[in-house]
Amino acid sequence: MFRRVRLAPSTDLPLAASLRVDSCNTPDHLQIPALKYHVREKTEEESLAVLVVGGAGYIGSHAARVLRSRGYDAIIYDNLSTGYRELAEGFDLVVGDIADSAKLAPILRRCDAVMHFAAHAYVGESVTNPKKYYHNNVTAALALLDAVMESRVRRFIFSSTCAVYGNPVKVPITEGNPRQPVNPYGATKLAFENALEAYGRAYGLKYVSFRYFNAAGADDSGSIGEKHEPETHLIPLIFDAIRGKRAALEIFGDDYPTPDGTCIRDYIHVNDLAEAHVLGLEYLTKADSAAMNLGTGQGYSVKEVAAKVEQVTEHKVPIHIGPRRAGDPAELVADPSLAESLLKWRARRSLDDIIRTAWNWAQKAR
Repeated sequence: MFRRVRLAPSTDLPLAASLRVDSCNTPDHLQIPALKYHVREKTEEESLAVLVVGGAGYIGSHAARVLRSRGYDAIIYDNLSTGYRELAEGFDLVVGDIADSAKLAPILRRCDAVMHFAAHAYVGESVTNPKKYYHNNVTAALALLDAVMESRVRRFIFSSTCAVYGNPVKVPITEGNPRQPVNPYGATKLAFENALEAYGRAYGLKYVSFRYFNAAGADDSGSIGEKHEPETHLIPLIFDAIRGKRAALEIFGDDYPTPDGTCIRDYIHVNDLAEAHVLGLEYLTKADSAAMNLGTGQGYSVKEVAAKVEQVTEHKVPIHIGPRRAGDPAELVADPSLAESLLKWRARRSLDDIIRTAWNWAQKAR
């Protein structure tokens, strides 16, 4: 017989101020302390089971592994439309749709909390096919939420996005920035955030909405990583250019009001995101619902990322400069200080770490 334990974050983690630099180099003197957890034994009232909806996808699969490493039982629920069975290997995988309340009901009886990652997430496609996005990201997601409310589960972690802000009025972006999405993808995420707020007020649901910036990187093991079809994220596209899968990296405009003329984004390691989700669950045991940005507070331009890839991989990146892409803001960088304060968390992995782990995964997955 074994004794199951639950790991909770310690409260003695010192907080560092939000850092933003324009250079692509992380200062050598900056030492960010590792997240600390202490072991707390499971009591009769506690459950370790978390339903990871969309857990066969990129971020969800990493969250499932962090949950397991912290002593939780992660149950993956995914329809595999954009997820991959191999990313859920070693977990209890239930193949089903989030609109299928009958299938969800018996699974939710086993769970104490839900993490919801399942969504369509291509901005361009959301513009050309908004029906697909409203159906899945709102209508089907509300069916999931209703199934949760029919169960005993009252803790809910939502994978939201910085796209709810649209074109920010101020950078770095705080949670107080107006939520004015400029595409259907962001609008559907905002609609579900609004539903969580209403359900929280009316029914006592406790939730955290995490507004991601640019998720990147892969697990250190190299066993899981970013896998999209089609691929639209910058770092995998750079790798494709290096390996000859595309003629060059297409950069959409180099005349933005940034130091090198290319867009600046906040890249956060996927495992930093996953760790925040576990801390979000712990937070809800003792605090009220919240919405928080998850980013590093540090922005890198497209050209800076390409240069860093060249440095880490020792491969030249072929580049082609094209026209601007409609709707691309010049700069999107998070102010993550709220999550740092409430969760005693911060993104610990550097851009070097992101590229190194992503390249390791890409080499194994080719």
